[in-house]
Amino acid sequence: MESQKGVLPSPDTLPDLVLVMTALSGELPASQVSRLPGSDSYKVYAVKRLKHDKLLRTYYRDGLRGLRLTSAAKKLLLNRQPDRYRPLFSGETSTNAPKYSLTHRLRLHRMAEVLITMHQAGVCSFPWEKPVVFQPVLSTSDIPITSPSYYSSREIKEMGDQAVMIRGSRATGVLLAGGGIFAVYNTGPYEMKWEYRAEERLKALLQTEVCQQRLPNQFMDAELGAIVFGSGMTPLERLMGPGNTEVRNYFVLEGSYRHFHYLTNDHYGEVILQLLCDPELKAALDEILSEDLSASRPGWPVENDAIDERGAPVLFGYTCDMPRIWRFNTALALHEQIGTIFCFDFQEETLRRICGPWVTLQSIDFEAYERSVSPYPENN
Repeated sequence: MESQKGVLPSPDTLPDLVLVMTALSGELPASQVSRLPGSDSYKVYAVKRLKHDKLLRTYYRDGLRGLRLTSAAKKLLLNRQPDRYRPLFSGETSTNAPKYSLTHRLRLHRMAEVLITMHQAGVCSFPWEKPVVFQPVLSTSDIPITSPSYYSSREIKEMGDQAVMIRGSRATGVLLAGGGIFAVYNTGPYEMKWEYRAEERLKALLQTEVCQQRLPNQFMDAELGAIVFGSGMTPLERLMGPGNTEVRNYFVLEGSYRHFHYLTNDHYGEVILQLLCDPELKAALDEILSEDLSASRPGWPVENDAIDERGAPVLFGYTCDMPRIWRFNTALALHEQIGTIFCFDFQEETLRRICGPWVTLQSIDFEAYERSVSPYPENN
């Protein structure tokens, strides 16, 4: 990578992507650069050169290391693409003037982690690559969402007065995809403390503003679901626990979202996110899993996706749909019946601790799945 002070890197290169991600995030977690495309050595070199060229700087405090744009980088980006960057670098926005408290910085980092996951999964996540949906007044209610698109909470707040409804919500944004509409959260390595009323208001906003008024042609009958990202599989155990007055896990297991998926903030999560966004891709995997199984039996006391040779229910649980897994596990215990959950191999150990003795786990080789089914190659 050729480098020259006072000059931005070429568009559509890794250094340019790092600057874009930092501009959109306000502060990019330094550890997240490793998830971007390219070899590890090149990513280290790219960040080093951006710092050398006074375009990027490290901010370290309270054990949290982040990357921030320099004033010179903001000026250069504004000069090159003013329409794209002016909304990010004006006023007291978190992307223009990020806060320095630990709470605010953690929020920026969680937003950035989701942004990277969406981008890596092929979801349109940059404001300039998707239709404008959340603005005060739409000129038309027939905006085609042709590709899965993620809108951050900052973009949703551009609606103006309507956005007051989601004040206090822990959501990082909303995903509009062929598989439905998903409120998106990120608990990171910490325990999520849900703001139940704020999350209910967010769902109401999505139902009225998106499904009925802004995008009725595509989403009038869409099912609303939710996704929560986390660091590794450990948070899943806390999310599916009984909770208390602070964490309110009943919002996950018995709340208003019938489908609430847990995904990891890594390549595993990126691939499962692709499945949630692409019903045909998910159906292809379900068809493979259904070989040697009988068709599901609707109306059974135990929710199921198929029936095995013993007549026992089978659940495809690889998207970590927490309420669905909880309902399956609870119904099996109630009826004293054995059932099977299909999951990816990296999920098996955690699900084994969560589920009771009535559940048998059947693991799917994640790497084998990618080689045989997924058209999205694993990043090097």
